[in-house]
Amino acid sequence: MSALENKTVLIVGRGSGIAGAIALAVRDAGGQVIAANREPDELAEAYRGMNFGIERVDVTDESSVAELAGRTGSVDHVVSTASARARGSYADLAADLVAASFAVKAIGPLLLAKHFAKKVPPDGSFLFMSGATALKPAPGMLAVAATNAAVDAVTAGLAVELAPIRVNAISPGTIDTGAYDALGAERKAALFAARSAANPARRIGTADDIAAVALMALTSGFLTGVAIPVDGGEHLV
Repeated sequence: MSALENKTVLIVGRGSGIAGAIALAVRDAGGQVIAANREPDELAEAYRGMNFGIERVDVTDESSVAELAGRTGSVDHVVSTASARARGSYADLAADLVAASFAVKAIGPLLLAKHFAKKVPPDGSFLFMSGATALKPAPGMLAVAATNAAVDAVTAGLAVELAPIRVNAISPGTIDTGAYDALGAERKAALFAARSAANPARRIGTADDIAAVALMALTSGFLTGVAIPVDGGEHLV
């Protein structure tokens, strides 16, 4: 029997990309999925026929998080992949975009922990998303790097405060989820080629790569307080 058999996993994020891959992996492992974000109709469409619970939540609004906790009852694991990236050099960054990045990705996990900790069993867990830029900043990614570093700190702090409930993060590198499509086909291909040539794995990651590690983090009972790099060794070079 899978360690997730008949376990309930709340997954905050889109109905595609990393959140979608994790949701399908949890389902395939026998878990029950509750999917939530600010657009529940889109989630319902993405997960049509999958018997997932669909809920609305805005992780930047504490009352919304509290209401979700009240509606869902107990859950075994809470996963948040929500993000609001603020790309740009230091000279171009707008304060509101930086604040939004922190609100969604760093403060959001704090609010989820605050309102769901009493609903998660002692052998349950929280799982958040950090990013490779926390370990290896790059030009134009200052606010993203700072946000990811904050996620790492939140993860470690919550692991101590919520013990024995486990709290971990995954730190993805360059993952082909459609997030880079805005670059255009030519620039995206050039970026992926350069990063594939540079990182030790010699390829770009997939959402399924992240989902596989997410399952490990959810079910490994002696893993807590860490941000796991899933970046093909990108942070090493």
